[in-house]
Amino acid sequence: MHDIGFVRDLAFVMLVAGTTTVIFQRLRLPVLPGYILAGVLIGPHTPGVLVADPRTIGDISNLGVVLLMFTLGLEFSVRKLRQVGGALLLVTVVEVGFMLWLGYELGQLFGWSNRSALFLGAIMSLSSTMVATRTLTENGLRQWPFARLVVGMLVAEDMLTIVLLTLLTAVAIRGTVQTGTAFSLIGHLGLFVVAGMIVGLLLLPRLVDYIAHFDRDETLLVSVLGICFGASLLADRLGFSVALGAFLAGAVVAEARSAPRVIHLVEPLRDMFAALFFVAIGLKIDPVQLSHYALPAIFVALAVMIGKSVVCSVGMFFIGHDARTSLRTGLCMAQIGEFSFVIATLGLSLNAVDDFIYPIAVAAALICMLVSPYLLRSTDVIAGVGQRVLPTSFRLLMSSYSGWLENLRPVDENATLAAMFRRLLWHIAVNIALVVTLFVIGAYVNAHHADRFTQWGLDRDLRHSVIWACALFFSLPLLIAIYRKAEALGMLLAELGIRERFAGSYTQAIRQVLARLIPLATLLALAVLVSVLGSAILPPRGVAVFLVAVTVVLAVVLWRALVKVHARLQAALRETLEKPSSDGHESN
Repeated sequence: MHDIGFVRDLAFVMLVAGTTTVIFQRLRLPVLPGYILAGVLIGPHTPGVLVADPRTIGDISNLGVVLLMFTLGLEFSVRKLRQVGGALLLVTVVEVGFMLWLGYELGQLFGWSNRSALFLGAIMSLSSTMVATRTLTENGLRQWPFARLVVGMLVAEDMLTIVLLTLLTAVAIRGTVQTGTAFSLIGHLGLFVVAGMIVGLLLLPRLVDYIAHFDRDETLLVSVLGICFGASLLADRLGFSVALGAFLAGAVVAEARSAPRVIHLVEPLRDMFAALFFVAIGLKIDPVQLSHYALPAIFVALAVMIGKSVVCSVGMFFIGHDARTSLRTGLCMAQIGEFSFVIATLGLSLNAVDDFIYPIAVAAALICMLVSPYLLRSTDVIAGVGQRVLPTSFRLLMSSYSGWLENLRPVDENATLAAMFRRLLWHIAVNIALVVTLFVIGAYVNAHHADRFTQWGLDRDLRHSVIWACALFFSLPLLIAIYRKAEALGMLLAELGIRERFAGSYTQAIRQVLARLIPLATLLALAVLVSVLGSAILPPRGVAVFLVAVTVVLAVVLWRALVKVHARLQAALRETLEKPSSDGHESN
């Protein structure tokens, strides 16, 4: 009878969601708060209850989370991440870090436990992609310059969400994160996210494009949904949340040439399951309990709106945008949304937080959702008040700072050098991530398949030696690539930094020394990082030295062959990331 009950409850949810959409559109009100209110009205905590089965509520919520996160992943796209830019990414990291700290301190001020305070900080740190983009669309601002900054910050926040979900899952399960546990978590994150993304980018976009050639919409839709749920199950099997797997699946599928067609097919599902997700949020809310925590919810909402507005606006101004554009960007980010609900649900499902966290998070999110459109519309008023309040000397300082940044923007030959510098750093970072992933895979094999090695007659030291040697051998093409890119980076920095008018006759010698030191320092830093992450599989010292010596000999002998292997891998990845969509334009 549970199947019939599920269909009945799902029918009630969809009927109420449809009615809510019509009513709130007629009243020109945001629809998302309406979904949550509808869930409260038909939930188990309201007289005349229509949906009361906790299992049904959980199933509806999980289904909504998986498909909502998959569609958000489709809009994420690795291309968009590459286009975000280092400065915007830095501002986002500072903003998320500041809000995480502010939420934790606010939870401590309320007298909550450390875990509840940490989850509150995570809830407050993430803005709502759906609320921000709908606010921009409804106000006709999607084509304004600041809208691109908002979208860039939202994409960067999506990336940081992966880290937050992983760490919070570990905190919820283990109670705390010690130093050793933190390295283990970073390792598992590297294994699942980096390796999953790389392997996925090499295989899944081609698979999706192959299926798209059949020109059958239902075949394509069913296949990509199979990828979505398969990735969710894999994430759950590895101890992560299903939301993380669904999001990564969407981000990988977004790189296919047929991604615009996939997005077009999935858009109706996105709207439907967004409604399901937000109605399911309302189903879990007890209005009586909510009234008891109205004051903390108001404090949280105010902290979010003021904190995000100020930090984002100041950050945008410091990286070179004018005051009005910076203010619009900050006001548009001043809300919490779907990822925050996922984090709150995660904390409840793992019994990591107190029950009151959920209604407080929902109430604060509702306040932010309702106020957010009006904040953005009041930009000119707030800017006018700021001009009247700020001293003339401070406004002059702001203008001077903006002019100074404008003079520092790369132009002509400097722009070319800056692009080369960023490209080299990007290549080094990607290859380092792949090397780390290989050693993390080795640690994972050692932790979960040690019995098989014992059956083969290998003791602990021999097992570690075999696994470490394999990881080192497979890393050879990547290590050579890192050295070559770091060598090019050293030459570039030497040419730019060592001027003949300062060094005189020693110019060339100093440049050569600097050009050699940078790649060697890069390899040394990588060795330390790999040693820390691969400490669980590190062989005895003598064996490790011998394996390193053998690896160096192999690198010298097979240098050209290994360079070709890496070039083929790099070409395959570049083809996946840079190929145009089938419709002749970039995917969303």
